[in-house]
Amino acid sequence: MNRWIIIIIAVFLLGGGAYVYSTRSANAEPLEIGATAPDFTATGALAGKQFTFRLSDKLAQGPVVLYFFPKAFTEGCTIEANMFAEATKDFEAAGATVIGMSGDDVETLAKFSIEECRDKFAVARANDRVMDGYHVRMMPKLALTNRTSYVIDQNGKIVLAHSGQDPKKHVKLTLEKVEQLARAKLAAPPES
Repeated sequence: MNRWIIIIIAVFLLGGGAYVYSTRSANAEPLEIGATAPDFTATGALAGKQFTFRLSDKLAQGPVVLYFFPKAFTEGCTIEANMFAEATKDFEAAGATVIGMSGDDVETLAKFSIEECRDKFAVARANDRVMDGYHVRMMPKLALTNRTSYVIDQNGKIVLAHSGQDPKKHVKLTLEKVEQLARAKLAAPPES
């Protein structure tokens, strides 16, 4: 009997260690401040309607808040989407576009865009290239992203990168950064 307990404990310890190792290897640090944001084209949904967009086209309009979330309709992701929806007018006032991204299929994201994003901002499917380019893949070979938010300025540079489980902090930090960008733009001397 004691032998079986020792075997079971050993299996859990070895399995848990392998899980932590594989998660760490996939869940790399976010892109660094000042790095060029990888451009991409993605299929997304806004107010339940599907569309295709290119990041560089959105950046031509102003800074972009690109936030990655693990799975639509889970507790933390729902809280985060609701908070971004509530703050949409503040992001717009700062000239920023908010785009949520996950590995979910587009049909699920279309429903999520209505129910949890409240028709306020777009959500899009992060494919393998996007997940790997932004260092947000949660586990090797799985289409799950971790919770990471980026603010990308109009020049395509990362000006804020934040990874963490607290969805409230993502909204607060990204809003503070786009408001700071808006103030700096107003204070800049006019181009001649």
